[in-house]
Amino acid sequence: MNEQVLAVLVVVGALAAALACGLYLSWRASRLHRLHQRVDRSRAGLRTALDRRRETAVRLSRALGGGHGRALAAAAAAAAGPAGPDGLGGETAESALSRALRRALADPAALRAAGAAGLLPAAASAARGVHLARVFYNDAVSDTRRARRSRVVRLFRLSGGAPLPEFFEIDDLPPERPAPVPAPDTM
Repeated sequence: MNEQVLAVLVVVGALAAALACGLYLSWRASRLHRLHQRVDRSRAGLRTALDRRRETAVRLSRALGGGHGRALAAAAAAAAGPAGPDGLGGETAESALSRALRRALADPAALRAAGAAGLLPAAASAARGVHLARVFYNDAVSDTRRARRSRVVRLFRLSGGAPLPEFFEIDDLPPERPAPVPAPDTM
């Protein structure tokens, strides 16, 4: 009788351990899946922010005309080029657009002369939006990559066939705010 009880206890213990391991692995796999979904949502937000900044740059280039306008239009066209495998634009082209936008917004006299001063808040907002979206995206990528480096994830191949997400590094320093444009004197 003692041997039968011992055998039952061993079998029940083994089943309990297998169940606990299965639950833990299921939890890790679902956590990893949620992290990948977070990367996808962050990538979509970054893509939207980049598109919004590009549209604002095009509007600003049309209003500016001249040297700054042509440079800004060329940088926006390059940034709108073919997307990479992650659906985001090229890092070099997006960085060039950031620099062109900073140069264009650094000349308040040209903005006033072109009547483009009203686009300044939209351009600054779009540039800040890109910066924030990139920070959120890179944080999500960092968390996902850290989770995928785990021995348990690698041993049991919990990431499946999902590709390892890549960071998106661009020069996204927002433009400095020029001196406020004074309102015309109507008195």
